[in-house]
Amino acid sequence: MEIGTIVFLVIVAAIIVYIVSIYNRLVSLRQRHLNAFSQIEVQLKRRYDLIPNLVETAKGYMSHERETLEAVIQARNEASALLKGAAADPSSAGAIAQLAGAEGALSSALGKLNFVMEDYPDLKANENMMQLSEELTSTENRVAFARQAFNDAVTGYNTYRRSFPPVFFAPTFGHAQDATLLEFEDSAQIQVAPKVSF
Repeated sequence: MEIGTIVFLVIVAAIIVYIVSIYNRLVSLRQRHLNAFSQIEVQLKRRYDLIPNLVETAKGYMSHERETLEAVIQARNEASALLKGAAADPSSAGAIAQLAGAEGALSSALGKLNFVMEDYPDLKANENMMQLSEELTSTENRVAFARQAFNDAVTGYNTYRRSFPPVFFAPTFGHAQDATLLEFEDSAQIQVAPKVSF
């Protein structure tokens, strides 16, 4: 064999190895963001399981607030159903957007419940309610961390998919679309620092 043929074969082999590495990296990054969504799913299910207990505990004290309690349960059920759809296909932008909207509605309903609970000091002092509130707060923090990890994984995947040269190969390998970030309504609002004056 001539040296030119050997050099040509080495170059072709190097290009093939490089293309295979691009494919493997795309697959790896996709799996990371799908796994990260699984972590969100676990935390949201935990949250959805806590909410009925919270409502049941509150029912005894808040008999005049049935509308608020029903709104929380309805929002929880809708979010739970949409989570199943999003879990079936975390790459679906529509499913992620619907889940984010349902989570915003649930957070709003829970916020209203917390506001109404302020009028019931006996309920706030109830040991079961305090424990449930503590668990729900802890779960909310876990959801936030899991969502951040998911969004980081999605950003890493999207960045690599759009970079050069993977951008040329990604559609061929079945990675034609960006993954969608999971943004809840509360995270989209800009938090304004309180003003202090003396």
